[in-house]
Amino acid sequence: MLTNTYLPHVGGVARSVAAFAAEYRARGHRVLIVAPEFSQYVKGEEDVVRIHAIQNFNGSDFSVALPFSGHLSDRLDEFQPDIVHSHHPFLLGMTAVRIARSRGLPLVFTHHTLYERYTHYVPADSQALKRFVIELATRYANLASLVFAPSESIARILRERGVTTPIEEMPTGLQEEQYLPGDGARMRAELGIPADAYLLGHLGRLAPEKNLEFTALAVADFMQEHTDTHFLLVGSGPSSGMIENIFNARGMAGRLHVPGTLQGSRQRDAYAAMDTFVFASTSETQGMVLTEAMAASVPVVALDANGSREVVRDKINGRLVTAANRQDFSDAIAWIYRRSADDRRLLHTAALETARDFSMERCATRALDLYRPLLKKSWALDDSVYDQWMRLRNLIAAQWDILEGVTSAAGAAFGQPPRR
Repeated sequence: MLTNTYLPHVGGVARSVAAFAAEYRARGHRVLIVAPEFSQYVKGEEDVVRIHAIQNFNGSDFSVALPFSGHLSDRLDEFQPDIVHSHHPFLLGMTAVRIARSRGLPLVFTHHTLYERYTHYVPADSQALKRFVIELATRYANLASLVFAPSESIARILRERGVTTPIEEMPTGLQEEQYLPGDGARMRAELGIPADAYLLGHLGRLAPEKNLEFTALAVADFMQEHTDTHFLLVGSGPSSGMIENIFNARGMAGRLHVPGTLQGSRQRDAYAAMDTFVFASTSETQGMVLTEAMAASVPVVALDANGSREVVRDKINGRLVTAANRQDFSDAIAWIYRRSADDRRLLHTAALETARDFSMERCATRALDLYRPLLKKSWALDDSVYDQWMRLRNLIAAQWDILEGVTSAAGAAFGQPPRR
């Protein structure tokens, strides 16, 4: 598996790669993960090759991997892969294509991300760049032997964009421990949240593409009208200051609780502390945090968007808000808030039932079933499709200035001046 984001980075792709790898290994398979170096050292990694990377690329919390490595070929010779699974069409995604091409292996590609929603991290962001990014991802998918789409919404978008490679819906499942009960009372006591407060919550990477300004404003609107409410914001990222400023300006700083990134049992404690989970992102391909919240029996209020509409059933396990305006979102929160105790219990029960449909056991079984037929075929890559993809990639390189930065960083990493 080759991925441009991996642990300890907090994000959906990193967590998906780690979750599938753990489940495959538990079933006796070997998984070699190729991922960027990260500013934080990770101890005791199993079968992970780290590639030189630019840290905190363009002010983000991403590491950008340089797509070459002197020792990767030796590790691959030792590992003898049967399948190459790429999780991005850029950078290490290029390496994935070269590995599959040189070794005659099937290439599986998970289209995790609507990449055009992330071009603000790149110099020279423009509408032309967004179009190029869409086209590059589409053509990359057509280089693959099989494409995994995290939701049916994304599968439909890929077909509309011209992906002809077979596409299978493949969400990231929840691991068994995610269903273990958390200690919400302990989390509330730790953060100074009253036991009887109505607690809204959100968990994830705090970044602009997550539509967090909308979320914070809608939540603040609701909380101004309901003084017994608090907001638990779990995560870290460049948008944290903006959110805190919104609550400071409303005089509600004491009702906003930001414990940073939480993992494992502490993350489950955070979910268990919540009464309603709020989610306004429109850039998702799968709402992983929605199913995680539902595994803690927490109903969800979300905007009707890719990734959310496959999980949230309106007035069954939460509210799906069709109009992207703050009043409607705030009203949906209020709808759950006003439910009777019995009605809330029905929402909690339905949320947990939904989460059980997304178990990692089910998802990994299906993924392995889809891998197996690929092993029986010969996978010579179509040179014409590969050449088209390379030409488009080079066109994008001319559109933005990233290659100069990558070349300079590569030269510094290997003690050589940048090539011109």
